[in-house]
Amino acid sequence: MAEVDRVIATRLDTGVPLVSEVSRYIISAGGKRLRPALLLLMSGALGYRGAQRFNLAAVVEFIHTATLLHDDVVDESTLRRGRATANESFGNPASVLVGDFLYSRAFQMMLDADNMRVMQILAEATNVIAEGEVLQLMNMHDATLDEAAYLRVIRSKTAKLFEASTRLAAVLAGSTPAVEEACATFGQALGTAFQVIDDVLDYAGDASETGKNLGDDLREGKATLPLILAMQRATPEDSALIRNAIEAGDTEKLPAIVAIVRATGALDATRAAAAAEAQRAIDALKAMPSNSHSQGLLQLAAQLLERRT
Repeated sequence: MAEVDRVIATRLDTGVPLVSEVSRYIISAGGKRLRPALLLLMSGALGYRGAQRFNLAAVVEFIHTATLLHDDVVDESTLRRGRATANESFGNPASVLVGDFLYSRAFQMMLDADNMRVMQILAEATNVIAEGEVLQLMNMHDATLDEAAYLRVIRSKTAKLFEASTRLAAVLAGSTPAVEEACATFGQALGTAFQVIDDVLDYAGDASETGKNLGDDLREGKATLPLILAMQRATPEDSALIRNAIEAGDTEKLPAIVAIVRATGALDATRAAAAAEAQRAIDALKAMPSNSHSQGLLQLAAQLLERRT
């Protein structure tokens, strides 16, 4: 990971000071670096030790960071990882344009791999993520969203880059198609579980730990799984309260909604859905060699369910 950070620092070097300032501001915010770590762990599990793993780990982090910059503008977010978002600190135009810079720099770096399959995976992932962002925008303030539509968004918007990260490791290692698919399944399942738990934390987390304002999803009109399940389980009156809050993007009744979500068992059911995805990820690891790196991947999937930030 230290080598990935070195690549990131080198590739952020640009003659435009504002680009460097905004990029370093968000990348230095103390993120989990989960996607690069996945790529490195999977590369180790498959026995690949080449330098391209560092380059492509930096690429997926740049793509992820670009999506964060754009997301925060679209969502009008003011807090991420416990401090002001880039758009709050530098303004929306700078955030959007620096996000574009990170996308384009990532595509420059992809060329270093000199591998058309790598380009194909990352180009597809970037496109699917963009589709997921638009799908989520279309679903804002839609209280009729069901679990299948919710999963479609997060598998596009969040899980796709997890999937690409683990699939890239298989390509670098020259793995068989079956192993490549198992790696991709692991990444997709882990990414889905990660986002489902993230949605739980919007109603069960501690703002000082999560680094974001509680109720942000509701304010943005997002019908996430805790709310979807709560509406299915609650009384007609309580369901109507949640539905109206989603449609209006109103957090005035947030304490009452949190109480409904908890009383209906929607949080436990949402955690169970995340656990099922984590188990799917663990099952995919059976196709990998057993070593310290694959054990690290197993531990990551198991610990994800205990996530609090």
